Amino acid sequence: MRQLTALDAQFLHAESATTAAHVAGLAILDPACSSLGALTRECLVGLLRERLHLAPALRLRLATVPFGLDRPYWTEDPDLDVAGHVHEVTLSGPGDDAQLAEQVARIHERHLDRARPLWEMHLIQGLTGGRVALYAKVHHCAIDGVSGAELLAALLDLTPEPRAVERPESEPRTTAPGLAGMLAGAVARTVLQPARTLYSLGRMAAELDTMPLTSALPGARQVAAATRMIAGRAPEPEPAEPPMLTAPRTPFNGPIGAERRFSYGSIPLADVKRVARSAGASVNDVVMTLCASALRAWLRERDALPDRPLIAAVPVAVRNASAQEVVGNQISVMVTPIPTDLACPRERLRVMAGTMLSAKRRFAGAPTAWLGELSSVLPSAVTALATSAVFRLASIVLPPINLIVSNVPGPQLPLYLCGARVLAYHPMSVLTDVSGGVNITCFSYDGSLDFGILSCPDRVADVWRLMGHLREAMDELMEQVEPVPAAPVAPLERPVPVREMVPA
Repeated sequence: MRQLTALDAQFLHAESATTAAHVAGLAILDPACSSLGALTRECLVGLLRERLHLAPALRLRLATVPFGLDRPYWTEDPDLDVAGHVHEVTLSGPGDDAQLAEQVARIHERHLDRARPLWEMHLIQGLTGGRVALYAKVHHCAIDGVSGAELLAALLDLTPEPRAVERPESEPRTTAPGLAGMLAGAVARTVLQPARTLYSLGRMAAELDTMPLTSALPGARQVAAATRMIAGRAPEPEPAEPPMLTAPRTPFNGPIGAERRFSYGSIPLADVKRVARSAGASVNDVVMTLCASALRAWLRERDALPDRPLIAAVPVAVRNASAQEVVGNQISVMVTPIPTDLACPRERLRVMAGTMLSAKRRFAGAPTAWLGELSSVLPSAVTALATSAVFRLASIVLPPINLIVSNVPGPQLPLYLCGARVLAYHPMSVLTDVSGGVNITCFSYDGSLDFGILSCPDRVADVWRLMGHLREAMDELMEQVEPVPAAPVAPLERPVPVREMVPA
């Protein structure tokens, strides 16, 4: 028996007419090395049937508690036919990046059917150069970024020849309790909810100075420090002035609509690593700096650049080895300023690296994931009714953050799906009223950083311009790096006659 956690359920409650809470990815594939020379829907369906036991999130559907009195449960779908979740479309032409992105944005807008397992795959044919695209989405209540990458890995191979996968003789089945069991669990959790609320508030008190909005409250830093001392946590080195976590007003923030726009592109990972080495920073520091630079350029073009840093939420995986097979989310969030207010790219990178180092130190010392505790404060029935309304109100009155930026590490070797080589994988995430109308996600794969930028056109219509600014920001940082000296050429031992230089 598996029940959704409070955080998992929060992703369900966040859905509304304008918010679809699924995560997705767009894989660009080259089927030339496949034995068939093509990637077909039949091949994909067959692969899913063979490996479905490796992906528990694809086998389960929701079992809801009557009247929403408690969080839903997961249960095996006895009628699951993966063919009903796999769709195929052929682009009419020209089959370029813009047309593919438009098609993907339309699919991403649509909600998943909660009466079925919460996933879909769309095979998109007709791309230029004989390429094929695969768009796959899974509801965020079932996976996070890391478990999504693990799910993808279950379907991929290291060679064009698919590996043989043995199905276990017997598998434990996940089933939901009956009606009486559900209602008994709901009553028990309702009775215990006041104690649970106090417990969550107590654990969150130690993180008041790292959470958006609460960090700006008078005395938040003192209350958090006192709570950490009472809990016996060792004091951590802190900057003289803690960063301000109050999000400035930007065009990104405000109520969002139901439509989506999508752009994507790649940056050489070797260039990112070279910049990181030259600055004594990490790859993630460079990624955050690229995002800050691109957002700064976009806002400057519209005379909308605030005079203080934007505030970004950065998801962090807290999944351990024992939780690898667990369906759901094992994440928390670091909230950090990004230096969009600094004109010098070198200074932006230096400040971003220092800010991220401080945020990581604080995060490493925290014994709890405040995001999960925040989701547990109110009873499930209340959050189910109030979440979307509270999110919309917050976007109008006081948005806690400006956007979400996520960086998921991936494998640095080529992978194959049904014999087709994966050329790139561009992730996509969720937009909500409270998190802003733009989301930047990247995935490192086979020597590249593959970006996916999702936006609401009411907030950011020209999402391809943001992708262009990311590339320009990379060029800008590369100009700050000392050129690599050319390797000296060893002198020849004897002169080479002209006739020896000419091929026979």
